[in-house]
Amino acid sequence: MSLIKNNVAMVRALGVAVVVAAGLAGCATYDKEFATINSRLDQLDSRVQNAAQSAESANQSAQQANRRLDQIESRVQQLEAAPRRQPRG
Repeated sequence: MSLIKNNVAMVRALGVAVVVAAGLAGCATYDKEFATINSRLDQLDSRVQNAAQSAESANQSAQQANRRLDQIESRVQQLEAAPRRQPRG
């Protein structure tokens, strides 16, 4: 009877070892998947940052162009408001 108890205990221990080994092997697979996902996220983050910088640059250029247009607009209004000169001749 003692031999049977020892065998049952050994089988249980081996069963637990197999389950633990399978679980750890599954974690290794997930680690690779997480590394791939993290790499993709890093690439996307880099692209988003580049796009944000480009958008900021475009915004600054547009604001500068608007300021120039405002300056030209005031000059055009001054010219239009000035009295017309009589042509010579």
